[in-house]
Amino acid sequence: MTSLTAFTVVVVLVGLERLAELVVSKRNAAWSFERGGTESGRGHYPFMVVLHSGFLVAMLVEAWVRRPDVAPGLTWSMLALVVASQALRWWCIVTLGPRWNTRVIIVPGLAPVRSGPYRLIPHPNYVAVVVEGAALPLVHASWLTALVFTLANAALLRVRIRVENEALATLPRVSADA
Repeated sequence: MTSLTAFTVVVVLVGLERLAELVVSKRNAAWSFERGGTESGRGHYPFMVVLHSGFLVAMLVEAWVRRPDVAPGLTWSMLALVVASQALRWWCIVTLGPRWNTRVIIVPGLAPVRSGPYRLIPHPNYVAVVVEGAALPLVHASWLTALVFTLANAALLRVRIRVENEALATLPRVSADA
């Protein structure tokens, strides 16, 4: 198997993982809405979907069109970061349990989660997104995708984190595990 084919397999696997996330997210959003949850930030959500979907396609197009020479050290170090970002992402999902979804939905009366990775940093899932956004394309030296996605995602995260912080500020301050 060529490195380009292996990279394509990795990106397809990440895409399948994203589909699994969407299944979990849909189920969890329903859970939140059943408990009176309200959604904030609907305006930026379509852009987020397009950006993250385009990210997967763009790195494959770049890799297949440019066909860069890739140093094995770059591949393996970036792949390690991708795996670490996936582990962090799923730690966030498991920690939030039914409260995790890809939207900003707040259930009234539930205190913010302060356990798991949330006891260490305020938005650990976004750390995973940032790391993966830079590392995954660089597994096969798709540096243009890494750069463009990182810049576009930074703009998106400015909006997303503001919306999320405003929504979380409406919750009680008492610490909760999940």
